[in-house]
Amino acid sequence: MRLLTLIVGVLLALPVAPALAAEGGEGLYGKTNDKIITNFGYGLMVGFTLLVVTLSVAQHLLEKRKGPK
Repeated sequence: MRLLTLIVGVLLALPVAPALAAEGGEGLYGKTNDKIITNFGYGLMVGFTLLVVTLSVAQHLLEKRKGPK
């Protein structure tokens, strides 16, 4: 079943590949360079860190609300 799903997925993606590579492979953002990629990576690192800290604080506050058992 998984093999069939993989084969169907690949066959459906094949016609889309040339369209995605059109215009010199330029994506939605436009032309990119090393600085843009580096800043995006830093943004991911900061974003995931903030997400983990925020969710950890929220979990701590919700656990504290339960009170002692």
